[in-house]
Amino acid sequence: MKKNTAILNDLDAMQKLDASNTRGSIEQIAQQVQDVWEQAQSLKIPAAYKNVRNIVVGGMGGSALGTHVIQAVFKDELGLPITIVPDYTLPAFVDENTLFIASSYSGSTEETLSTTKRALERGAKVAGITSGGELSAMLQEADVPALIFTPTYNPSGQPRMALGYSVFGQIALLSQLGVLSVSDTQVAEVLNAIAAVHLLTGVTVLEESNPAKLLAYQFSRRIPIVTVAEHLEGVAHVFANQLNENAKTYSEYRVVPEINHHLLEGLQFPENRDDMLFFFTVLSDLYQPGNSKRMTLTQEILQKNNIDFQTLQLTSSTKLEQAFELLTFGAYVTYYLAMLHQLDPAPIPVVDWFKEQLKQ
Repeated sequence: MKKNTAILNDLDAMQKLDASNTRGSIEQIAQQVQDVWEQAQSLKIPAAYKNVRNIVVGGMGGSALGTHVIQAVFKDELGLPITIVPDYTLPAFVDENTLFIASSYSGSTEETLSTTKRALERGAKVAGITSGGELSAMLQEADVPALIFTPTYNPSGQPRMALGYSVFGQIALLSQLGVLSVSDTQVAEVLNAIAAVHLLTGVTVLEESNPAKLLAYQFSRRIPIVTVAEHLEGVAHVFANQLNENAKTYSEYRVVPEINHHLLEGLQFPENRDDMLFFFTVLSDLYQPGNSKRMTLTQEILQKNNIDFQTLQLTSSTKLEQAFELLTFGAYVTYYLAMLHQLDPAPIPVVDWFKEQLKQ
């Protein structure tokens, strides 16, 4: 399909393509964060839920993204191990000493319903986050803590575009459960970080001075490889997922220092690698000095192999703020890339077809 290379400065053309209003969901990430944070404040948590030995989160796709972000951002603060179960089967260690979080935006994810049922049967301390569906009914029937949110600020209706609800919703739930300690002040700082990204990368900012639009052009010709370190690993996972679903493009995410032990040797072949690969390296002043140096050296090796890359320097002052700075930036990039591909970002026909086949 021929790409319309003028579309990113044409608001009417983008709106016409974006029939499901994915743009609206991106522009309301901050409202999602604030809304789910406020909804979580009324949760009542039994005292027994504060005495557990491990945490297991049952969630698939967009409903598990929050856990990936939490594992990386709060690594230095988490006092309990967190395991993600993107499957039908619980680990054998799940018992009455486990806090099990059921996470399903729709409330109808069959894998999550399966693991939630088993967690209840094993006597685990079950809690959940959902917008409704069968999971909501299951949690209410079991009389367990449930953050059943109304997704007012996600007009596209797509779980992956409800980053505020899914990611910060899990943060809010774990804060109420005593696993995390997040203050209203920190929430306000996150909202400010998101607002700053909107001003730089929103649809009204012309492509000549819009870093998200310019990056989308680079991604449109090659395989994007989002490269981060430390607290940004979970966000890189989110970014890669949204590139798949929104822009319908293949993507990778890679993490320093792990890639420095093997991937760098794999950049010599195939011979057309410089035509196929594009690295997006994300820098942060919050990285450990050793990892900052590794990022610089990694870029040097990319140059030596004639592989193009682009860098983003995050400016927020805390790990949580930087996570949402990159989440918002990434959401815009994937939206603009979908526009370049002349596609409505919201529909996922292949995934929907696959799910329908499973039911037959």
